[in-house]
Amino acid sequence: MNKQELSKKLLYTKKSVYEKTDAKRIEAAFDYAKGYAAYLDAAKTEREAVAVSIEMAQAKGFKPYTIGQPLQAGDKYYYNNRNKNLFLFVIGTEPIEHGIRINAAHIDSPRLDLKPCPVYEDGGMSFFKTHYYGGIRKYQWVATPLSLHGVIVRNDGTPVTVNIGEDDNDPVFYINDLLPHLGHETDKKPLGEAFPGEKLNILIGSRPYDGEAGSESIKLNTLALLYDKYGITEEDFLTAELELVPAFKTRDIGFDRALIGAYGHDDRVCAYPALTAILAENAPRSTLMCVLADKEETGSEGNTGMKSLLLLDLINEISLALGGNPATVRNNSKCLSADVSCAYDPNFADAFEKRNTPMLSCGVVLTKYTGARGKSSTNDARAEYVGWLRGVMDRAGVVWQTGELGKVDGGGGGTVAKYIANHNIETVDLGVPVISMHAPYEVVSKVDVYEAYLAFSAFSRA
Repeated sequence: MNKQELSKKLLYTKKSVYEKTDAKRIEAAFDYAKGYAAYLDAAKTEREAVAVSIEMAQAKGFKPYTIGQPLQAGDKYYYNNRNKNLFLFVIGTEPIEHGIRINAAHIDSPRLDLKPCPVYEDGGMSFFKTHYYGGIRKYQWVATPLSLHGVIVRNDGTPVTVNIGEDDNDPVFYINDLLPHLGHETDKKPLGEAFPGEKLNILIGSRPYDGEAGSESIKLNTLALLYDKYGITEEDFLTAELELVPAFKTRDIGFDRALIGAYGHDDRVCAYPALTAILAENAPRSTLMCVLADKEETGSEGNTGMKSLLLLDLINEISLALGGNPATVRNNSKCLSADVSCAYDPNFADAFEKRNTPMLSCGVVLTKYTGARGKSSTNDARAEYVGWLRGVMDRAGVVWQTGELGKVDGGGGGTVAKYIANHNIETVDLGVPVISMHAPYEVVSKVDVYEAYLAFSAFSRA
């Protein structure tokens, strides 16, 4: 064997999807990206993601599930958990004790939430007070057009849906920044201190009620407009769930249109492929489940996050309805924690260890462990499971890569994987590499998104 043959046999070389596939595959990826872009624009919050996902599921024959109802092979159901967390499952033809194939993504993203008493007036302007949600770099949200999404619940329990800033005829909202001529002292501060959370106040008005100046006249006019449109009072904000998100639309990035720029790629770029993968299955061998979870960006707490016992409850109910032992089902189940990874960025090369960082357009990322520094707070998947999944993807022709989240002591992050693995379910992270993760506008590659879909589909059928 000559050197060239030996090198080909023994050495690992990461190649892009463009190098490893053909024009037909690339065309399919670009076409798939159109549906993903529409999903992003329609689902900027977890509530909207649940609503849009249910519409897609119903169009594919999925029906609402009631705990305790009988099940049989071929049944397709969804379980809507409080409009913020969604479970979809398809009953397979194999005995349930062979286990469930689970794809679990999250549908919340970093944003700005309104405080319970948000409206105030100062300096000839009215504002909303906010409390940021998840890990953001605060300076990125200043001087950026924002839209308002969410729900207000009146004291009689009536919900009022709010969506302002997405239509081209809507107003948008804004966080004031200090002009550079007067910003010299701010410029001297560390980036993390220059923009304190309490200054992320949303500009919402400047016109006084009936044109009359006076104490809180501008605030009053703002509240009057809200009352006329939604029938709400200031007290109704006490029981509201309102979020400010970037008002940007999803757009292609670059002359070649090969990248997608949008708010919320983390983690809807994994949620959409996981969702569409299960919607494409009609008569699977294994029972399949897709979980779209809330609260990942704040620790997965609460009854709509992955620390909730609802996943166990549903596995138990499905197992018992099909005559299986829930403990055996969990032991034989396998899960892909569908979450994003960082993509290597040459503009910030010092933050990465290049050999072990995912590269844009090189396929879906298999991440054995996440966590921080000494693998703190992570699920470190065992080699046997990772090897099994490697074989699944190779046989299906999926383009994949591995990687870590930056340098060892550079920071780190976590996913929902550890919470699912704690239930004795084999779990590993698999997702799409992202540029500018957690920014108001993130970037992914169209071919990576499609490879994620192919990976989730291959996993479901393995």
